[in-house]
Amino acid sequence: MAEARVIKKYTNRRLYDATASRHVTLEDLRKLIVGGEKIKVVDDKSGEDLTRQILLQIIAEQEQFGTPVLSTEVLEAIVRFYGNPVQEVFTRYIEQSLGGIMQQQRVMQDEMTRALKTPMAPLAELARQNMELWAQMQASMLSSVTPAPSASPTEPGEAGKRRKR
Repeated sequence: MAEARVIKKYTNRRLYDATASRHVTLEDLRKLIVGGEKIKVVDDKSGEDLTRQILLQIIAEQEQFGTPVLSTEVLEAIVRFYGNPVQEVFTRYIEQSLGGIMQQQRVMQDEMTRALKTPMAPLAELARQNMELWAQMQASMLSSVTPAPSASPTEPGEAGKRRKR
């Protein structure tokens, strides 16, 4: 697995990406994550891992705009699970569910990419199948129209012998 990009959080609450040598915003971090990067946010002075706090801030920011992913009912259910004996089961369930959704999304993206690279491939396959059906139909029609070989001799030599007699 790729190394997580380390982001330092200073006491003035600014975030610094040492890899890119620049200050970043929560939106910048969101874009990195959407792009597939792993991040690790650490406190500049103590070295404490602040990744979860920053990820929760990013989620809270995203939930304010547009259609939220986490409805009020879902958030209430999550709150109820804290301290509940099944909290660990709930956590694993969410992780596995999201993993499954992400896997389906990757498969769908791969299929779309393949279709866009060769947009004529589905049409070519359809044309091939149609040609096979057409060939089968022609063979079937020709076999019903073509006379079956007869039992009488048709070789020129035999016919010629009969005429001479």
